Amino acid sequence: MAKGNRAGHRRFGNIRRLPSGRYQVSYLGLDGQRRYGPDTFERKFDAERFLALIEVQIYHGEWADPELGKVELRDYAERWIAQRPGLRPRTSDLYFWLLRKHITPFLGGVPLGKLSTAMIRQWRSELLSSGVSVSVAAKAYRLLRAVLTTAVDEDKILARNPCRVRGAGDEQTGERPVLTVAQVFELADLLGRRSFGNIRKIIGGYRLRYARNGRMHAHSEVFATRAAAEWALWNMGRDGLADTNHDRRYRALVLLATFASLRWGEATALRRCDIDVSIGAITVRAAFAERSTGELVLSAPKSRAGRRVVGIPAAIIPILQEHLAIFVAPAPGALLFTGVKGGPLRRSNFNKMSAWPHAVRAIGAEGLHFHDLRHTGNHLAAVSGAGLRDLMTRMGHDSERAAIIYQHRARGADELITTAIDAHIQAEQTRRAGGGQGDAGGLRAGG
Repeated sequence: MAKGNRAGHRRFGNIRRLPSGRYQVSYLGLDGQRRYGPDTFERKFDAERFLALIEVQIYHGEWADPELGKVELRDYAERWIAQRPGLRPRTSDLYFWLLRKHITPFLGGVPLGKLSTAMIRQWRSELLSSGVSVSVAAKAYRLLRAVLTTAVDEDKILARNPCRVRGAGDEQTGERPVLTVAQVFELADLLGRRSFGNIRKIIGGYRLRYARNGRMHAHSEVFATRAAAEWALWNMGRDGLADTNHDRRYRALVLLATFASLRWGEATALRRCDIDVSIGAITVRAAFAERSTGELVLSAPKSRAGRRVVGIPAAIIPILQEHLAIFVAPAPGALLFTGVKGGPLRRSNFNKMSAWPHAVRAIGAEGLHFHDLRHTGNHLAAVSGAGLRDLMTRMGHDSERAAIIYQHRARGADELITTAIDAHIQAEQTRRAGGGQGDAGGLRAGG
């Protein structure tokens, strides 16, 4: 028969000796429910030391319910993402993808209480050795660390976060390119050019046929890859050797996204009522987010400071006026930038419809992302001489001084930045005009 402690003998918990001769411990948790130790002990001293440790954890608020620690990581992490307050749709999609692709296959079935730093270090090592990039592995690690931080701080499931692998959450991203003003205008003018022709696979490569003056011709060269044939066809159109169609709806988008430092979702959500060419300003009040399912979600900008008023350089206002007259419906709520059928522009097919890869290659910036236009605009703003708070207002970045930032929304402080950017553009216009290039870089208001 097991022997228990005499009443009042211990200040915290109980120790009893089992028929096997080993010692079992029990204690009352914070919820008043009796808990038993996960193991029995060969020596009574070890059982007493275990209870002393539990008592200290409870006293300092560090005790974790061992029953809750039996929840599997997969289930806990899925609930964490679904219940996360204020999570943007694209961020939610990214988190679920990282969880299902890179975390669940390795750690999903492990109970939270069984996770250890060594286990997480091994998981990260296996990710990298299987070909996952350092950047993606860092994103997955940061997600796991955030999930387990909640398990420690809020739900009290774990006493300590096992994500303690030094440098595992660091992302070494390369410096993104900054375009010159000339490159920005050249890109704006090249986007939307599409040459008429077709490409078919033959033995030994790809055959290109192109239209010129309404008649089809066969190219004399056989290309090794489809990409090489597509690049040749696009270049023939640019050089006037093939018939082309030029959809100029992307021209104003590039200029505004660059010189007003707009994110893709912010630019594509702009409406006619958001732009005032008479004073040269736009109001950013919403943003589109395209989910992995293809659904477009209209919501507030990425951050609180994302709702802002941004000045427009005077040099691009004639181009914006032309765009408003040709491509934007007269209703105040009409979208400023749309696809060919009048719907919102989608990130998923923008590259193809605008021939973005060919255009950025032609200006010497192969691999350029649309977001790099905002990076270029931020660079131009930063060299204007404006103060940090004014720069953050223009860029739509949050800070601890949000109240001060919002005081500048009426464009007063933004005028210095806009004027400086305008000076860069005017200088480029003067240089091109002096060189006889005039409208070649997309500087004219018409056509």
